[in-house]
Amino acid sequence: MSPTVVRRTPAPPFLPLWVSNVARIRRPAAPPRAHLWITWHDNRVSEQHPEPQPDPDTPSQTPSAEVSSSDDVDRSRLFPRVTSFRFRRGTLTAGQERNWDELWPKLGQDLEIGRNRIPQPQLDLTALFGRDAPKVVEVGSGTGVSTAAMAADEPGVDVIAVEVYKPGLAQLLGLIDRGGLTNVRLIRGDAMVVLTELIAPGTLDGVRVFFPDPWPKSRHHKRRFLQSGTIELIADRLRPGGILHIATDHADYAVWIAEILATQDRDRPHVIPLTTESPLSLTRPTTKFEGRAERDGRRINEFVYTRPLQDG
Repeated sequence: MSPTVVRRTPAPPFLPLWVSNVARIRRPAAPPRAHLWITWHDNRVSEQHPEPQPDPDTPSQTPSAEVSSSDDVDRSRLFPRVTSFRFRRGTLTAGQERNWDELWPKLGQDLEIGRNRIPQPQLDLTALFGRDAPKVVEVGSGTGVSTAAMAADEPGVDVIAVEVYKPGLAQLLGLIDRGGLTNVRLIRGDAMVVLTELIAPGTLDGVRVFFPDPWPKSRHHKRRFLQSGTIELIADRLRPGGILHIATDHADYAVWIAEILATQDRDRPHVIPLTTESPLSLTRPTTKFEGRAERDGRRINEFVYTRPLQDG
């Protein structure tokens, strides 16, 4: 049976915060947006949109990584091996330098990179924040606008922001300082290392992946961050009932994500469409990056999934 593409008007602010499959709930003050809600019944999508051209001025929000392209990758591996990784360059302003020097030692952690790096020990998430509270990992926090806003809205939820772009992390440190936030920690490095080595299975209440791989990679599908193995890895790190929230403005990437989600191995850790009220907020502010996508006419496609209470 072919999937159904459903266009809906975003819910007014007085409705409860819950979603069915892929839903979008926004702040009342946010301007109208063009969205594509997708209900998946198999591994194909019935509506596609032209692939936008890459924007060289847009900062990267996810690591640039080369992934093994071999088709005979060991199926026991949860994801394709990351064979190289490079940080994006960026210059800090004077204020960002101060934020980095004063706040990074308290709130941030740098990961080693390269083939010869030493594996990282698992994080004690309770000790990291000094309390027992729901834990969320945000992959590719960019400049931290969404991270800080969502953390401020949910002070009872602890957020680990993973990013490689140093100016973006420095800007987030400033937002944390000005907002008096105590529920955000930062990691600079490869998100795959964070998920595989630092996070224990079944310990996360949520994973957010907002606008991954901002430049289209139409000829490099295997280099995209979201792969079938990545989804499986994320599912393994989520608690039963934990939330995976993905957003992208690239239609081709949305199709790719939908096919991956629809063809998961149900005998391994996996996620299913969320059909009940979300235990975590799904409200995001409109970032500069997202606003540019909307002005260019690119639809925002969102996927809200959950790890089932019982796998299988």
